[in-house]
Amino acid sequence: QAAANYMGAKPDEIALVDSTTEGLALIYNGMPLKRDDEILTTTHDHYVHHEAIRLATQKLGAVTMDEVVTNLRRAIGRKTRVVGLTWVHSSTGVKLPIRQLAAVVSEANGKRGEKDRILLVVDGVHGFGSQDESPVDMGCDFFVAGTHKWIFAPRGTGIVWGRRDQWARIRPTVPAFHGLAVHAWMEGKDPGPTQASFVSPGGFKAYEHQWAMPEAFAFHRSIGRKRIADRIAALNTQCKEGLAGIPLVKLHTPHSPELSAGIICFEIAGMAPDEAVPKLLDKKVIASRSPYKVSYARLAPSLVNDEEQVEHALRAVRALS
Repeated sequence: QAAANYMGAKPDEIALVDSTTEGLALIYNGMPLKRDDEILTTTHDHYVHHEAIRLATQKLGAVTMDEVVTNLRRAIGRKTRVVGLTWVHSSTGVKLPIRQLAAVVSEANGKRGEKDRILLVVDGVHGFGSQDESPVDMGCDFFVAGTHKWIFAPRGTGIVWGRRDQWARIRPTVPAFHGLAVHAWMEGKDPGPTQASFVSPGGFKAYEHQWAMPEAFAFHRSIGRKRIADRIAALNTQCKEGLAGIPLVKLHTPHSPELSAGIICFEIAGMAPDEAVPKLLDKKVIASRSPYKVSYARLAPSLVNDEEQVEHALRAVRALS
């Protein structure tokens, strides 16, 4: 209910998961794909999105990641059944225009019957809680996000939102502990079409973490999604402008808030991210490195930071460069 209130969704459209990783795996493995169906994604998506697709297609005998292409409009073909996108890429900080991409998918669906409809799946973890936009209005069919990042809920918490009329297309992967599913089993009956709650994995877990999620959503709603998004955008603009002005520092994240969110990727000439991150920590600046083959140092000014802390981080980077 708390997640639904924050998103402007319905509670029965949401499944509770432990992470974005788990949510993506449940959606992709739950899709009844056939051997010659395609999943289309970009080369910039996070490891867990690529791997969830690879594992699902490997099991089902569909195409591999090497066979998909990155240009959405040109790449959608007759066999495409799923388009997987990431809202904000943790590799570069680039924010994709999901609404516009959803319109391309919708355009393609306008020429198809319901059984051949393309589903749009979005990994939204780095936009969820940092942007003034609800997944309900973005045009996607399924939206997956861990809530321990920008929402500030505990680790091990996340949500999968899906359009109510699309949940029936997903096959549950892990038995649910939801009452309807359990009662159907007890009575030897079919529980009926899949509901969001049927995709929330059962088993005994850290429910205390899930019980804390409403407080995190309430915290965001008490401030307002727009105020939070504007604050994060302002701090990130300050940081990006400062980084761009430091000699020997190359900024990889776009300046425009329309093309970026809360992650800033950069590199210092002659210094690998693995070297820069611990040196910044020595100066009391928490940075990270993007966990990819091509890796960059990352800063992420957020709701818990202020302008002076951003300036402190810039001074630390300037000293290293």
